[in-house]
Amino acid sequence: MEAENGKYIFGVVKVGDRGQIVIPKEAREVYDIKAGDSLLVLGDQRGMALLKTEIFQAAIDQAMEGLPK
Repeated sequence: MEAENGKYIFGVVKVGDRGQIVIPKEAREVYDIKAGDSLLVLGDQRGMALLKTEIFQAAIDQAMEGLPK
């Protein structure tokens, strides 16, 4: 379900006995998450977020451009 300003609510998931969750199919489709993809888990005191590592790496690479080596 797409909310205002490109923000989404995909529903509620439960954590299994082994600490695993299932990412809802619609979320996997929107963010092009496939089996075998690596996700970075970020968090603060209020909650956590998942980010594809390739997106994080691209942001780091962009931030590092122009810095002396």
